[in-house]
Amino acid sequence: MAAEIVNPGSASGTESAPGDSGEPFDPAFALHRGGKMAVQATVPVRNKDDLSLAYTPGVAKVCTAIAEKPELVHDYTWKSQVVAVVTDGTAVLGLGDIGPEASLPVMEGKAILFKQFGGVDAVPIALATTDTDEIVDTVVRLAPSFGGVNLEDISAPRCFEIERKLQERLDIPVFHDDQHGTAVVTLAALRNAAKLTGRGLGDLRAVISGAGAAGVAIAKFLLEAGLGDVAVADRKGIVSRDRDDLTPVKRELAEITNRAGLSGSLETALAGADVFIGVSGGTVPEPAVASMAPGAFVFAMANPNPEVHPDVAHKYAAVVATGRSDYPNQINNVLAFPGIFAGALQVRASRITEGMKIAAANALADVVGDALAPDYVIPSPFDERVAPAVTAAVAAAARAEGVARR
Repeated sequence: MAAEIVNPGSASGTESAPGDSGEPFDPAFALHRGGKMAVQATVPVRNKDDLSLAYTPGVAKVCTAIAEKPELVHDYTWKSQVVAVVTDGTAVLGLGDIGPEASLPVMEGKAILFKQFGGVDAVPIALATTDTDEIVDTVVRLAPSFGGVNLEDISAPRCFEIERKLQERLDIPVFHDDQHGTAVVTLAALRNAAKLTGRGLGDLRAVISGAGAAGVAIAKFLLEAGLGDVAVADRKGIVSRDRDDLTPVKRELAEITNRAGLSGSLETALAGADVFIGVSGGTVPEPAVASMAPGAFVFAMANPNPEVHPDVAHKYAAVVATGRSDYPNQINNVLAFPGIFAGALQVRASRITEGMKIAAANALADVVGDALAPDYVIPSPFDERVAPAVTAAVAAAARAEGVARR
């Protein structure tokens, strides 16, 4: 169900950007004035009887019951319905390391997307530290208040270690959306593109531009799902075993990717490739796109400027996707994370497994159904079937994998 829109702090026709006195109305600043979210009570406090139940003395009975039986916290508080959206502001959208305060509009935005598309409450938490262990310790101390943790806009490679350590220390879902949300939606679109062209994932060789959080996660996830082969390229070229300048994360990646043994540049890898996946920015030369295999797929997801402009991609590719909302086939994380968390919270899952993510991708792909077409391999975020389908699939997968607690 869509959240009700209430923005009492917004201006009405006279708002301009800070310091732009006399400049025309700016709707972005008007929308953000006062923030994009607020806390709303779910029970009334109209008189002394209501007050005595919602607060003292009535609340003491509930507190005592939870102290005696801690699992009751899920039934008598909001814990099982709320996610912490945690960042340190080091990798915010395309803006980079802008700090915790400047990240808050994005974290608020993430929180309202949780509510709008998944019915999940979320609280933005921007931390004034970039130290890995401090972030982990802080989130662990905050965890009793939340049913899940969504890590957001934390720079690589720190994000990998932070997620791993939190998953080891907490018994609630911890999910870095920049990695896994992107990977889930990419897999869904790729499954449908392959289906459209009469191929399976195992028939495809992919090239990923970008070895950051999203690129690493997509590569691992696609291989887990059965992709034939994938090569990942960073600024220095293809991530391969013969390079001596790799970080530990990239060394691990080199061990499981690039089965074809390619070396050299991104352009070299694209020759004869079936799939291009861009999560890095920059521009791929048109001749490199032209060198891909017939019936190729181009998923150029950098925002606002795709690595391959759709007009160029359509000359050579059977299916084209971007990260932009003004072109067909938008690879948008909002298709995944609200339903993934809704499903995990529904069954009180202790973690989000690979199987749950694959189930989410399959459910998302299945929403397209018989309407499958080159310009429709992934549904719109506003398709009301998306969140329920992903939620149900994730909940079922959690039960099947033994991580559900109800």
